[in-house]
Amino acid sequence: MTNLMLQSSMSMDVGTLWGWLLLLLTAVGSGAEFQRNMLKLQGDYYLAGFFPLHDNIRTKRERPILEDCKLGTENKHGYHLAQALRFAVEEINNRTGPYPNLLPGVRLGYHLYDTCAIQAGVLASVNVMQDQEEILRPLPGSSPPDDSPMVVIGPDSSSRTMPTAVLLGAYLVPQISYEASNEMLSNKAVYPSFFRTIPSDTIQVSAMIQVLKRYRWTWIALLGSDNAYGLQGMQSLSQQSAYHDICIAYQSVLPRRTAANTQMLRNMVDAILRTNVKTIVLFSSKSRLQGFFPLVVERNVTGKIWLGSEDWIASALIADIPGIRTLGTFLGMSVKFKVIPGFGGFERKMQEMSRHIDRSEFSKLPLGPLGECLQTSDGYVLAASDHPMDSYDFASSFNVYRAVYAVAHALHKKLGCDVGGCEARTINPWQLLPLLKKVRFSVGNSSMYFDENGDPPTGYDIVVWLWRGSQWIVKEVGSYTPYPSSLTVNTSLIEWSLPADATSVPNSMCSPDCDFGHRRLQTGQHKCCFDCLACPAATFLNKSGASSCQPCPEKEWAPPKSEKCLQRTLLFLAWDAPLSVALLLLLAATLLLTTGSAVILLLHLDTPVVKSAGGRTCIVMLASLTAAAASALCHFGLPTRPGCLLKQPLFVVSFAVCLACVTVRAFQVVCIFKFASRLPMLYDRWAKNHGPEYTILAVSAAVLCVSVLRVAADPPEPSADLRFYPDSIVLECSHTLSPGSWVELACASLLSGLCFTLSYMGKDLPANYNEAKCVAFSLVVYMISWICYFTLYLISRDAFTMAVNVFAILSSVLGVFGGYFLPKVYIIIFRPQMNTSAHFQNCIQMYTMNKQ
Repeated sequence: MTNLMLQSSMSMDVGTLWGWLLLLLTAVGSGAEFQRNMLKLQGDYYLAGFFPLHDNIRTKRERPILEDCKLGTENKHGYHLAQALRFAVEEINNRTGPYPNLLPGVRLGYHLYDTCAIQAGVLASVNVMQDQEEILRPLPGSSPPDDSPMVVIGPDSSSRTMPTAVLLGAYLVPQISYEASNEMLSNKAVYPSFFRTIPSDTIQVSAMIQVLKRYRWTWIALLGSDNAYGLQGMQSLSQQSAYHDICIAYQSVLPRRTAANTQMLRNMVDAILRTNVKTIVLFSSKSRLQGFFPLVVERNVTGKIWLGSEDWIASALIADIPGIRTLGTFLGMSVKFKVIPGFGGFERKMQEMSRHIDRSEFSKLPLGPLGECLQTSDGYVLAASDHPMDSYDFASSFNVYRAVYAVAHALHKKLGCDVGGCEARTINPWQLLPLLKKVRFSVGNSSMYFDENGDPPTGYDIVVWLWRGSQWIVKEVGSYTPYPSSLTVNTSLIEWSLPADATSVPNSMCSPDCDFGHRRLQTGQHKCCFDCLACPAATFLNKSGASSCQPCPEKEWAPPKSEKCLQRTLLFLAWDAPLSVALLLLLAATLLLTTGSAVILLLHLDTPVVKSAGGRTCIVMLASLTAAAASALCHFGLPTRPGCLLKQPLFVVSFAVCLACVTVRAFQVVCIFKFASRLPMLYDRWAKNHGPEYTILAVSAAVLCVSVLRVAADPPEPSADLRFYPDSIVLECSHTLSPGSWVELACASLLSGLCFTLSYMGKDLPANYNEAKCVAFSLVVYMISWICYFTLYLISRDAFTMAVNVFAILSSVLGVFGGYFLPKVYIIIFRPQMNTSAHFQNCIQMYTMNKQ
């Protein structure tokens, strides 16, 4: 809707322009004379000033005929603007301003026009164009005018500026506006000769957006006046809001208040109240709000934040509306300005002169048919009214002042005044265009130049209304600079209109912000209205306003409702962990027992106890047990490739060698006492041809081949298991439960089962040859240890499980050592009387007698 109305407004401004021209030309009389009444000053080069010295004349006529501007009420703002131009020209002519060497020997003149309506601005532009037409194409027998303006200063609003900018652009007459901020005027293809000393609305919209973001006012209503200024500003702000997560709950265009429109305006107020917004952005001209705010006061609205554009926020016309102070906090944009030194005294001097001057003595100078109706206002009458200045007047007057100095600097350059004085010559308006684009000077410590679009580089001040009794002031509380974009606001200077129980900055949100770790779930058509949902585990959200949670990186994790990810815990059996230290002490004790026992057995190798236990085979068994126990060292610390290759095969092969020895020894004992008589030849041949040794070697080689093939086909490597725990990384060796490892473990289990069977068969043999109970106990310990470990491994992979793995290794070694070797070492050390041939013969005889 805003786009359509904006286009309609633009087509009205340009499409009907030439129709107005025809009607205006027919409506203007001829033969009148102009009085020198503050609106004209003779000089060498002329400026034209377009100022609203009176308010609009509204008629019911359908044709855009210009009524006499003097029929309207005096416009004190326009009066101050005109005085600012006159003051700047007087400073330059009298060499009393900030640049006393500017235009030496050159006198500036001016024509001031009362542009009380759009039609008046169009007519004033035609008057300037008529002079240019006579200069470019003079009629036979006529002389070109010598007081043709080179530059136009004004008009005041965007709506009034656009038609004049099109007309003046056709003749490339430079035009510098002091209040027209519509961003469309920056289009050089349409307005080639347009400049301005007020920032464009693009910058103002950016400033408003930054203020809304600064205070997190994301749920707003947006109103704009039904002219080019309001429509374009409202459209731009609406578009930019979407990029900054600002939702417009209600948007409408403010018409001029008439009897027909009053109810529509009341409905707008009700609609705003229904949306429950706290912040209302008003991008509007003063004239529209002058009729709107009384209706807001009528509805007893309180506690709102009114964010205003520069056109009205500093205007006494709005602030003086009865009851407006009860509506809430008024915050807005104000054009940056500096107080012009001496300007106040200049106006007071004009006021004093207006009381004593005899207007009947004014000289009468003919203007021609188009100028009469625009220069008939009496400036001395306006001066006598003693109009006070407010912040809005100061800002706009400063912009007029700068515009005059910009023209003077361009003219100074064109006349070559820097080299031996100014050269007197005729200058066409279009010749100043490139020089205006290059002017650069400072006024009141404020740099002034135009960019490629004819816009100044200045930003906006952030101002607030403060009430002191019945009086109000506009206080600067911050500023916005566009290059680079920067907003500063001193919140402590703002006096918020808050309920009695509120102490902080008011908020204006459809839904309160979600806590960190919660995402938004939109609940309506506006993305500012939402529910908050907690982020699930392994995701996070460290900002407010996002609608989706972010997954954590692979090596990080997060619990539910997290605002950041945490490093996963690394799970491995550290060397310095208390449990590791205990296991290492146990391992050291185990290695000491096995190696110490091997030394003892080696020293008593020819004794009956050692021979009955297997003789030299005992040393092999103890060596294998030592190697099996040493494999536990591969389980400590961070996994390494050599450690992964060794830890399981080293234990399985070493323990298999020990089991093979025990199995063969049990088989020998069983055969000697139970089967030797049945198979005497076969057993003797097997025993005499090193059958036990070859059997042990063959079994060990078979298990070794299985392990080597498993490692070669699918070598285990250090790995990081990221799936087992969401918050931890298991550092282990790969393929712990691979098919090859199961085959490897199955071989060891089969061998242990065979060993258990043969040992159990010798349970009734002589005591010196009967280790059935001890071996069976050892193998039960071995099996239970590994069953517990693998059961625990399936449900847990933490450091405790890794410790259980080490404990299973050591318990297997200690079980065999305790069941098989410890009794023999005990006899050798503590019962030497039992380590004799006689004792063993006696045991065998007793066994034989019992069998008989």
